[in-house]
Amino acid sequence: MENITYDVRIYATDVYKGKKVTTYWVRWSVGGERWKEPFRNSTQAESFRSALVAASRKGEAFRTDTGRPVSWQRTANEMSWYDFACKFVDVKWNSSSAIHRRDIGRALIAATFAMIPEGKPGRPEDAEIRRALRKWGFSKTLREDAPDDAAEVLSWLSRNTANVSALANAAKAREVLGSVTTKVDGKPAAGSTARRNRTNLCNAIDHALEIGALQVPANPVRALKWKAPPKSSSLVDRRSVVNPGQARALLANVRAQKPSGPRLEAFFATMYYSAGRPEEVINLGEDDITFPEIVKDEETGEWRFAPDSDGWGELEFKEATPDVGREWTDDGGHRDRRQLKHRDEGETRSVPMLPELSLILWAFIQEFGTGPDGKIFRGVRGGLLPMITIRRSWATARKQTFTERQRKSPLARRVYDLRNAAVSGWLNAGVAPTQAAEWAGHSVKVLLEIYAKCIDGQEEIAKRRMADAYGEDAPGLDAARSEEKEGKRQPGNRPG
Repeated sequence: MENITYDVRIYATDVYKGKKVTTYWVRWSVGGERWKEPFRNSTQAESFRSALVAASRKGEAFRTDTGRPVSWQRTANEMSWYDFACKFVDVKWNSSSAIHRRDIGRALIAATFAMIPEGKPGRPEDAEIRRALRKWGFSKTLREDAPDDAAEVLSWLSRNTANVSALANAAKAREVLGSVTTKVDGKPAAGSTARRNRTNLCNAIDHALEIGALQVPANPVRALKWKAPPKSSSLVDRRSVVNPGQARALLANVRAQKPSGPRLEAFFATMYYSAGRPEEVINLGEDDITFPEIVKDEETGEWRFAPDSDGWGELEFKEATPDVGREWTDDGGHRDRRQLKHRDEGETRSVPMLPELSLILWAFIQEFGTGPDGKIFRGVRGGLLPMITIRRSWATARKQTFTERQRKSPLARRVYDLRNAAVSGWLNAGVAPTQAAEWAGHSVKVLLEIYAKCIDGQEEIAKRRMADAYGEDAPGLDAARSEEKEGKRQPGNRPG
């Protein structure tokens, strides 16, 4: 071959310290031509340089057109799984939301474990592999910033994961599919998780076929017979819905927590009274709130409504900032910024603000003010409220509010259950489904499907309307009307 040579020299690594980052340059020459490769940390650089030295000492020929040992040159279908997975992440990155990037990463992490051959020497601990892949390997923005210990793990995966071509074997494809549809402990994953992971795995393998990293007639995973787990019910469990008294008790116990309680009380109250999603509520600014006229009582010092005010205000949700983790965002922040769920870019959603919430938010802003960006919900140290703080506070309030039996039940187990309680409350108060759907950001069809078991008293309302429709002469209907009139049965309430 004309483009190979054994004339190879490998030099010491150059270290360039810039203002922001340090770059390690591995330098070598092949056939008299100089080559160099940059790395962000010394471990990566030393690993690459050692591999060059080992190849040279073994007497391997080097290619003059690439500067690499001939043995390193892989055909398209010899790409390692880890290297391919990184390429797939990078291809999908710009067109995917942060949440979708995270879902892709989770599927690829699970698949990677099935692509590590048994008995490979120097294999890192599973926890180290999972951490390195999640925080750096499958993050396009952070991969090059991996610390030395994580970089060693990723380098090991690049060298030791099986080639993508191994998926041509049905048994290996089945093993990978099994890995992405089970949990870390080996138990079956939830139906929605299994379906999502399988979809992302199939999309990745479709890309491998597209670029020639896998040369088979069809996607081997799609060809496998697979019984999808049963879909979990989307119905809201009525046992999870708190009543107004329970909600107020929870809010009081949140406020008593120091130092974050007073801030979190307003956050949870906004979810409960406006049915806002956590990622919507946390993004509220002072300009998104229209308050009624509120004045301070000179005697008590408390805030109250002006005499001619009905106490109602309005909230306008404009954007959502879901907490997905800094690995999956473009700016390295923990929250992504996107349009409201089920809304196009720029669309907003307005919700009436009950008088009780008007006073809570007004007092909250007077006490704590807003951040530099105008947002009202901030952590004690500034910045947006961390989700870990929100969850811990809710768990503490739930423990202090409920009995042991209630704590073991689904009652308000998740922060999100406050939103479900709000929508259920609207429907049970007689708010028309079309209006409730508009306020909640749902379609009417979805609203009635998921809250079907939370709409209370509908049977009695239907009976009363039937009685009216069939007229005065229908047998037995006079007794039902007389019970209503005497107060023994309240319209819209369940008997007993």
